[in-house]
Amino acid sequence: MSWVKNTFSSSIGRKFAMALSALFLMIFLLQHFVINFTSVFSETVFNDISHFMGTNALVQFALQPVLIFAVVYHFAMGFALEIKNRNSREVKYAMNKGQANSSWFSRNMIISGAVILAFIGLHFYDFWVPEITTKYIEGDMSGMINGEYRYYHEMVEKFHDPVRVGIYSLSFVLLAMHLMHGFQSAFQSMGARHPKYTPGIKKFGNIYAILIPAGFIFIALYHHLTSH
Repeated sequence: MSWVKNTFSSSIGRKFAMALSALFLMIFLLQHFVINFTSVFSETVFNDISHFMGTNALVQFALQPVLIFAVVYHFAMGFALEIKNRNSREVKYAMNKGQANSSWFSRNMIISGAVILAFIGLHFYDFWVPEITTKYIEGDMSGMINGEYRYYHEMVEKFHDPVRVGIYSLSFVLLAMHLMHGFQSAFQSMGARHPKYTPGIKKFGNIYAILIPAGFIFIALYHHLTSH
């Protein structure tokens, strides 16, 4: 236990834990995208999967708390590490022309992270809070309104608002920028740095960083344009 405590209290240990939380969140993001994308071609499939995820005990009482912890930990630790790094490298950047040797993404992770965190708050307000209220306060576990599953219609209703669609789209653009640096950085923090593998990881990371956020934007625009 003392080895674990010392490891995760060190700077390297904290970065390693940050990387683990980032990988977990990226896996969740992919899974979330796949589920949401089913809404484009099948209301029934989306409703069935959403109901399963919303009523499965393992998802609700094991995976969901881990997800919430990962979100809170990743962003809280990310902000703390970024502020510490900025304070320590301010003079070095002036001497070594840090802006010429690093990307805009890497220098502004705290900005994109703050916007993404605000978006997660909006997303929780839109979907998670009403879901928890319906199931655990009102006691309605059926997932239905007037004999039909409510999940698809609730999602489409949110995307009627062009302002909300704009906020979602902007947030996912910033998420793409965040992932451009964060994907490769997470693997490097876990020791996956090698001339043979790093270029492939970076290429795959760039593809992921573009396609997944673009896919979420497509979903929002699709439902906005087809639901009127």
